[in-house]
Amino acid sequence: MLYVISPAKNLDYETKPATQKYTQPELMSDATELANVCKDLTPQDLSSLMHISDKLAGLNAARFTEWQPDFTPENAKQAVLAFNGDVYTGLEAESFNDAEFDYAQKHLRILSGLYGVLKPLDLMQPYRLEMGTKLSNPRGDNLYHFWGDIVTNKINEQIDAVNAPYLINLASTEYFKSVKKKQLNAPLITPTFKDWKNGQYKMISFFAKKARGMMVQYLIKNQVETLEDLLKFDMAGYVYNSELSKPDAPCFTRKEQD
Repeated sequence: MLYVISPAKNLDYETKPATQKYTQPELMSDATELANVCKDLTPQDLSSLMHISDKLAGLNAARFTEWQPDFTPENAKQAVLAFNGDVYTGLEAESFNDAEFDYAQKHLRILSGLYGVLKPLDLMQPYRLEMGTKLSNPRGDNLYHFWGDIVTNKINEQIDAVNAPYLINLASTEYFKSVKKKQLNAPLITPTFKDWKNGQYKMISFFAKKARGMMVQYLIKNQVETLEDLLKFDMAGYVYNSELSKPDAPCFTRKEQD
């Protein structure tokens, strides 16, 4: 299988990487073009564009100013270890051994507004550029226009490389909109996660994000290759709920939060 997740807004460049292995992003020419567009933006421009505070806008303006395409372990970090949001808390990539990093490298892809598609061990420099950003660029009015078919084509390349029977979508709606579903080379499966609240099962964003990461951890550590084994996911109290599931959208529920 191949699975995709979103990046995170929070980053960790302080913790020592759990592995010395690294690769380079494959879409660096595109990323460089975007970074050069962003270098021309003032902190005020970024604050307005991204709806972020002046402090965050200043930080990210500085990041784009310093951004340059020669990535080394001294000025960059592996993507799966640099992102530090709820999904990555559930993923716990820092616990992976060499074999698990190798497996993840083949079967996991991270969608990115700046880098398009990242492999887990791809080095990346810090940035903030969400896929939904309406950034005017040479290819259009937003990042969906900029990436066009590129993200989908890159995903399809890896679907074919690992002969994936399914693409497992564990990304947010904002990021997965960069993938053109009708052009995919494998059937799409989008798991959902719901918690019991006020007498019914509801999708609670914080818990769902963490659960997406836990599912990726489960898929990697167990080298899951079939939908049947995916449905056996049972971390943190979640279990498959056939009544709330659809063939292309298996639902996992829990009544008590671990």
